[in-house]
Amino acid sequence: MTSGNDTVFLRNVMGAYMAELGEKSDKVVVVNADLMGTCRNGGFVQKYPERAYNVGIAEQNLVSFAAGLAHEGFMPFAFSMSPFLTMRACEQCRTDVAYGNLNVRLIGTYAGVSGGISGATHWSLEDCAIMTAMPGMTVLEPSDGVQARKMLDATLAYDGPIYIRSSVEPTCEIYGEDTLYEIGKASIPMLGEDGAFICSGITVKYALRAAKRILEKTGKRIRVVDMHTIKPLDRQAVIDAAATGRIVVAQDHSVIGGLGYAVANVLAQERIAVPFANLGYPDHFVSMAHAPYLYHEFGYDDEGLEASMMALMKM
Repeated sequence: MTSGNDTVFLRNVMGAYMAELGEKSDKVVVVNADLMGTCRNGGFVQKYPERAYNVGIAEQNLVSFAAGLAHEGFMPFAFSMSPFLTMRACEQCRTDVAYGNLNVRLIGTYAGVSGGISGATHWSLEDCAIMTAMPGMTVLEPSDGVQARKMLDATLAYDGPIYIRSSVEPTCEIYGEDTLYEIGKASIPMLGEDGAFICSGITVKYALRAAKRILEKTGKRIRVVDMHTIKPLDRQAVIDAAATGRIVVAQDHSVIGGLGYAVANVLAQERIAVPFANLGYPDHFVSMAHAPYLYHEFGYDDEGLEASMMALMKM
């Protein structure tokens, strides 16, 4: 359950944990595009310099280089900023990694608008749409530090390419160390039968806060579904959420092609009619601003999620 304090920075957690992951498997190598500081994996580089590579500011080369390492039996973790990893190196992700079904782990930070005042060039609004369209590509998004570490652990035994997106905005502690984690199986940090938030990444903390306020104001219990695996999506979790009578989906991503589209696709295929809202970044570019301002402006912070669910409850 969430502590409520925004003190967890996922890039710090994931970058630091790479040194521990390197202890668990000598096949783990780290590849950087001159962003060791940004991606916080200096601990691994210092501990295992013979298993760390910096290809320079060249994301296309980064991905192709990682694919080559995977061909040789290694498990490369290729770190960069999400917009550059998934757009500048899109062809390499598809043709060099996904086409060969290689065990490359693509780790992208600055997901969504978490790049804030760096502006649209550094925002990653399309990455889920791009990466989920690649055959065989698994797409993940952690919501807290415990889950991020367990997610990285799970990748060691997982076969096939993986893309992990994460925010640089702080989140809070949500899960305990004894929490079970499985790729492809949604987590439920809050139970409820009067509606459901389906979220991923940074929006999970907002959903938990919104659900608590709704409970205090109305007595209604809203389920929070942490859909940390965007692909393959946990279809049963979506079907179960629909049984609560209403669904609000939120993700720090374009409203087109992200988690909301994936959830809506399951509902349509299962022929389930349920009041539904899809919250995220709108289908047009906006002026740069700090991420929390943008989350509020587009209705996918805690106040926005609460308002959307309350609106559905009045239908």
